[in-house]
Parts: sequence; C-alpha cells; structure tokens
Amino acid sequence: MPSTLFSLLFLLLLPFSTLSHFFSPPDNYLINCGSAVPSTLVDYRSFTGDIVDHRSPFPRAVSLRNDNPLPDLPPIYHTARVFTSPARYSFPITDKGTHIVRFHFHPFNSSNIDLGRAQFHVLLNGHVVLSNFTRLASGSGNPRIVEYLIWVDADSLVVVFVPNKDSKLAFVNAIEVISAPKDLVPDTARYLSQSKVEKFEGLNKQSLEVVYRVSVGGVKVTPFNDSLWRTWIPDDEFFKTRVGSEKLYFGGRIKYRVGGASREVGPDNVYNSARLIRSKNDSVPRVNMTWVFPVVGGYKYLVRLHFCDIASISLGLLYFNVYVNGYLAYQDLDLSYITNSLASPIYADFVVDGGDGALSVAVGPSRSSMPYLIDGILNAVEVMKLNNSLSSLDGEVCADSVMKSWSTGNSTGMLFTLVAAVCIVLSLSIVIRRKLLESRESVSWSRLSSNTSDDSVKN
Repeated sequence: MPSTLFSLLFLLLLPFSTLSHFFSPPDNYLINCGSAVPSTLVDYRSFTGDIVDHRSPFPRAVSLRNDNPLPDLPPIYHTARVFTSPARYSFPITDKGTHIVRFHFHPFNSSNIDLGRAQFHVLLNGHVVLSNFTRLASGSGNPRIVEYLIWVDADSLVVVFVPNKDSKLAFVNAIEVISAPKDLVPDTARYLSQSKVEKFEGLNKQSLEVVYRVSVGGVKVTPFNDSLWRTWIPDDEFFKTRVGSEKLYFGGRIKYRVGGASREVGPDNVYNSARLIRSKNDSVPRVNMTWVFPVVGGYKYLVRLHFCDIASISLGLLYFNVYVNGYLAYQDLDLSYITNSLASPIYADFVVDGGDGALSVAVGPSRSSMPYLIDGILNAVEVMKLNNSLSSLDGEVCADSVMKSWSTGNSTGMLFTLVAAVCIVLSLSIVIRRKLLESRESVSWSRLSSNTSDDSVKN
C-alpha cells in the first residue's frame, strides 16, 4: 500500500515538477484569435482571446467559430480571425532580442466562409515569412504550426496579414510571441562551403524559420515536455541508414552544465535518446549514420546538432566524425574532452547552402575510433532557414512589393470603376445634349399641331 500511494503521488506531482523547469519569458503573448473568451488553457498555458471586449479591433475582419471541431482538437483551433483586407497585430516588446513567433493555422468551413480557399501573405517586422500561403497545400487535415526566431530591437513586434488579391481572404487561429532565452541563438556559427570553412557572424540578427526539429532515436516530444513549448518529431522518415546502427534510451539524469546546452536549448527527453554505432567485434564498422532533409534551394540553413554521450562506460572512449552536407564538420570529435562528463549535452551550429534541395547530416567512426566500443552518436537535429537578401523566408519578394501588390490591385480596380463611371457620365451627357438640341430645333421650326390641347400650351 505505501508503495502504491507513493507511485500515485509521484504521478500527480510529475506535471508540476515538469512545469517547474519551464522558462519564464519576459514577453509572453498567447493569442486565441477570433475568440472572446478571456482565458483558454492549452498545455497548461493560458491563451487570451483577441476580442475579449466583444468588439473587433480590426476593420473589415470577422470572428469565425468552428461549430463541428474534430475530436480532441485543442480549443485554440475552434475559432479564427478572418481578414478581407490587410490587418496587423502589434505586440509591445519589453525584452529586446530574439523572440519566438508561432502561427497556428487550421481551416474550417462555416455557413458564410470557407477558410480552405484562403491565400495570403504574412509579414513579420518587415520580413516576408509566408508568401501566397494556402493551408490546403499541405494536404493534411491537421493544424499546422509555423515557427520563427526573429531579432527585435524596437518597442514593438508587428505582424501583418495581407490577403492575396485573388482570394481576398486571410486567417489565423492563434499567435504566440515569446522572448527567447539569450543563449538560444548565438552570434556566430561555422559556415561550411566548398571553398573553405569560415566564421558566419551576425547569426542572431537573422530571421530564422524552423524547418525541422528532430529527436534522433526517440519518440515525439510534445510542447508539454519542452521548456519552450516546442515539438520534436521522430527521425525515422529522414534516417537513411538501415544497417549498422541502433537506438538507445537512457534512464539516468541529464547533467546540464554552464557552457554546454541548457534545458531551453534542448529538453531532457531529447538528450536521453540517441542513435549510435557500436562495434560488435575487434574491428571498427565502416558505416555512417546518415539523415537527409528536403529543403528549398536558394537559402542558407542553420544546422544545429545535439550530442550527449549517454552510451559510453567511461570518459575518453568515444571518437567519431561529423559531416554536414558532405563537408567534414568535426574530425575525431571527443565529447568527454569538451564536457569532462558523461550524459552532459552540447550542441554545434553550422551554416550551409541549401543547394539542390536536400541537406544531409552524417555521423561515423574516425581514425581514432576503437573496437568493442561506441563509434558514433547523435541525439537531435534542428534545421532552420535563414532569410535571403530581400528579408524574405518565402520567395523572391520583399514586404514593400507585397503591400504594393494589394494597393495596386485595389487601386487598379478603383481606377477601372472610376473610368467606367466617367464614360457613363460622358455618354449620358452626350445623349442629353443631343436631345436638348433636337428639342430646340423642333421648337424653332415646327408648327403646333391643330389638335393640341389647352394643357399642353400652358405658360
């Protein structure tokens, strides 16, 4: 009985012990768009409705409610804010620096509006983060969350939704704007290219789109189990090596240390699983673990690799090579030399070009690897797109052209309407003038008919 009671208490207290590790951001805006409910709980976080005073803060915008939501669908997807013209949210910023911005999209139908046909642009502090976005392009009925890391050095962060001039419809279900920990995005990374390896500076001033966040060898990590409310997906669909490797789960304590990865950089549930290469005999296997991630060409990408030696039995026994996009990123990497401890996480950042639309990561034995031991390990991978020279993360288009395309499209329509109205007025005036002239001529030269009544000639 005591052991049963202890287990029950442990399960009850587990959520609160997990929550105690959560980061407390100075700026923390969680908006349930289109909702008038003051507070909506999702993963123990409180989302606030953007019309809590029951008045729409946007011109030409409506609040839409999903009357038939899917079972177990979080309540933030039960409503949406719908725009038929450009509209903006402005968030006051007290903690300047990198901020996490997430947009939640889940189209649904109502009696008046079909969100499935919406097509629109999203601007974030002058950066184009979504261009001609349509939720139906993904082919999935599940909600879609897009996430960005953006540097903010102003007093506000501004989000602008611009409907495509053809669809004239934009929407959003929820918005998150959160101060990021200061160590989340460093200033520098190593730039790997065909010509040389050099330092990439000003990384934290770039706008970044999170493309992949992958837990290697582990299960899906949900926002509830992450101090920054992130989702980490399993690596199975990206992993290309089917022989010579194995998954590992570690049940011990992850030892975070100053100078290494913090719990905000990566949670325990990411570092306590891994894929590894293990020697089974007196020879080191000649095999690399390889992951391939589809990406959009024409952009640079930040590749963050997470390492935590949860497999070795002692320090100084694990050596391996790391390759990013085919370039040698680390040779004879010795994690224990860096951490001076086992089960202590670190991460490494590399910037590479997207190239032909595929980005690869590989880990394998090095010349210093030893038989009967672990000869390679990886715990997690993150891939983030950097903005291009036009400050865009989605196409060769800048924010000014997006706004001009809307105003031009509408002004062109207004111009056509104005021209048509002028033409009609001119046509009418010509017709009326002709009638008047004809009338004057008939009065001047025609005789009155003999049968004209008295009423027709009254003064």
